[in-house]
Amino acid sequence: MFLVLLFLCFLSLPLPAQARDLKLATWNLGWLTLRPAGDPALPDDIPRRSAVDLAHLRAYVAHLDADVIGFQEVDGETAAARLFPSPTYRLLLTNDPVVQRVGIAVKPDLTITRHDDVTALNVYPPGAPHPLRSGLDVTISDGTASLRLLVVHLKTGCWDNPPTEHAHACPTLVSQFTALEDWILERQDEGEAFAIMGDFNRRLTPTDPFFLTLLHDAPLLLTTAGYASPCWGGEYFIDHILLGGPARSWLKNNSLRVMTYTGADDTPQTTSDHCPVSIHLDLP
Repeated sequence: MFLVLLFLCFLSLPLPAQARDLKLATWNLGWLTLRPAGDPALPDDIPRRSAVDLAHLRAYVAHLDADVIGFQEVDGETAAARLFPSPTYRLLLTNDPVVQRVGIAVKPDLTITRHDDVTALNVYPPGAPHPLRSGLDVTISDGTASLRLLVVHLKTGCWDNPPTEHAHACPTLVSQFTALEDWILERQDEGEAFAIMGDFNRRLTPTDPFFLTLLHDAPLLLTTAGYASPCWGGEYFIDHILLGGPARSWLKNNSLRVMTYTGADDTPQTTSDHCPVSIHLDLP
């Protein structure tokens, strides 16, 4: 009888909590739009994807199977829904009046709290003919742990140039990194686990002066550090995922992946000139 009672007591003990695996991905979809050729909002040389191409991309989304996908260069929710269907994903996009919008697709078992768009990333003056993109700022939660997440698409053209260069792209990127510093300082002050992911248009490394400016404000983990991307035959990363606060310890070892396109007819025009970059986190 004593052994039976001991066994029943053992069964009633609470089991240790299991960490929730969260797959984060960032993906620039390269001018994803449903507008017809000749639309005045579109350049003449952008990709023209057919219904077959969109279905093919949707299959790649299913293969990626990420819990959270931050995306760039998508022309509104209708276009995004062609790749990230409901109820598999819920969608949020910035409120920018541009074709190349930033957004996020999140699986329904996670809760999303939306914060104000980070409009400070549009460092151009009011009335500029081509405004820059805001950042999408959200908190993702599984009910136990929360992750503050900023999805960005920064100014192109300052790939690995010094920040002191006076060409138009580098001063603009410097100003955008100042806005990122401000956002990081707020997260640091609040003690939040956070991530910044997206198309930085910068070949960030642990010694890059742009990355070092962010490190002045908080310790960060550059998950792409030390690696090259196999996308379209090999290139340096410009799509990155940065982790800060407690999230730095959530990264699963060796979980960085780049999903490449394997179809015989796949080209940057029919799929995208960027490949999805993903990591796995263990949420406590």
